[in-house]
Amino acid sequence: RREKAAQLVQDLSKKKPVQVGDMRRVFDDKEVDAVFIATPDHWHAPASILALDAGKHVYVEKPCCHNIREGRLMWDAVQRSGKCLQVGTQSRSTRVVEDAMKLIHDGAIGEIMAAKAWNSQLRRSIGKQRPSQPPPHLDFDAWVGPAPMVEYQSNMLHSIWRWWYDFGCGDIGNDGVHDIDVALWGLGVDSHPSTATCLGGKYFFDDDQQFPDTQVAVFEYPVDGKPAGRKKQLIFEQRIWSPYGQEGYANGAAFYGTDGVLIIGHTQGWKLYGPRMKLIAEQEGPADLPRHHENFFQCIRGEAKKPSASVREGHRSATIVHLANIAARVGTVLKFDPEREQITNNDEANRLVTREYRDHWATPKGVTR
Repeated sequence: RREKAAQLVQDLSKKKPVQVGDMRRVFDDKEVDAVFIATPDHWHAPASILALDAGKHVYVEKPCCHNIREGRLMWDAVQRSGKCLQVGTQSRSTRVVEDAMKLIHDGAIGEIMAAKAWNSQLRRSIGKQRPSQPPPHLDFDAWVGPAPMVEYQSNMLHSIWRWWYDFGCGDIGNDGVHDIDVALWGLGVDSHPSTATCLGGKYFFDDDQQFPDTQVAVFEYPVDGKPAGRKKQLIFEQRIWSPYGQEGYANGAAFYGTDGVLIIGHTQGWKLYGPRMKLIAEQEGPADLPRHHENFFQCIRGEAKKPSASVREGHRSATIVHLANIAARVGTVLKFDPEREQITNNDEANRLVTREYRDHWATPKGVTR
């Protein structure tokens, strides 16, 4: 993969890039101002924290962290380093989405009481494999990094690491987090949820995948300034065996207000409906990846005040991913302390707020409480 990437850079820039197998060499290079972290999920936070502490600006793919505790440690690293961190949820820099958010935040559908995000698509089975020797070109020890060492299996990588607890976050953390991020943006909440639950499992696939292929998660948020007990609700639905969409879109988010509904399709556009489901406005357009990258560069150059998708937004969206996965694993309703970022009613679930690490140079400091 590294050699192919280097050849692509050389073809486009006419300059041969340096190739290294140890990211510490990049972080130690004083000529490097910024890094893109496009590793598997389990490396996102460890690599980002190392880069920030080395004085680098960071663009990190989604979800920004493999567990809730890592997200807080990334937030802390951004604060102490003073460097920019942009999370790869590109909808935050897409004008079509920005226009939709402005409309509903300006009251176009009244008070938003609930939001829903969904991910419906047809994935392939990863099959069943036995442990085997890694291929000669793969430095499996470096790939595993600070995660616990496991035996290599041929259906573990590339990309299919997403379905393994030790390395990924399931499809909710892969595609689902994009729509969850938009749902949170529109819902307008300014904290983590106080309650989370999720029903789900492997209803379709008979393979080595560990995460649910079908799940429905529900979250509740206390609402400041409202009568005691008033809350807002976030819902997430996922079916990765079904190519049939909801509300007209395969992946998307919907916002339910007292005076209307806005439905947005990931990378497609949105429609706003008023009373009696009358179509009031609509707009089309894809996600703007170049603009998201350019926003990151503008922050580095001091031309923008803050990244479109900061660690604040990235951590909150990733926390939804992790709480849903934890609730599905333990099978219960979770009470979550938004300030302490701890699950208060289930010790087994609270242990999953962080993870086990092996003795490794990239293990983040402060991963336990």
